Amino acid sequence: QVQLVESGGGLVQAGGSLRLSCVASGVTFRSYGMGWFRQAPGKEREFVASITGSGSYTDYVGFVKGRFTISRDNAKNTVYLQMSSLKPEDTAVYYCARVVRPFFRGSGRISEYDSWGQGTQVTVSS
Repeated sequence: QVQLVESGGGLVQAGGSLRLSCVASGVTFRSYGMGWFRQAPGKEREFVASITGSGSYTDYVGFVKGRFTISRDNAKNTVYLQMSSLKPEDTAVYYCARVVRPFFRGSGRISEYDSWGQGTQVTVSS
């Protein structure tokens, strides 16, 4: 089972930026699509962004388009989420996740991911 470890969360003022990182164990990282999700208190976990194993294709939920960028460095087994123009409503625990099988292009469905990190807290103050 792959292990995913997120980092980079913290407290930032509205309009600020953060870069989240997620390091994965294992040698097959480049074969798997990855995604970022978030969960705010009292709300369901929701999709934020995804990226294919090669990094060639990315997908975003509408409310982060133009503000967030997902990327990956397969040499470092790491996927990133660069977040800019942060808003208080972006406050949540952010999770990275790996798709259920190799060479599968995940989308926004939680059921398409079967490995999850522990999450990193992002708090945006107004």
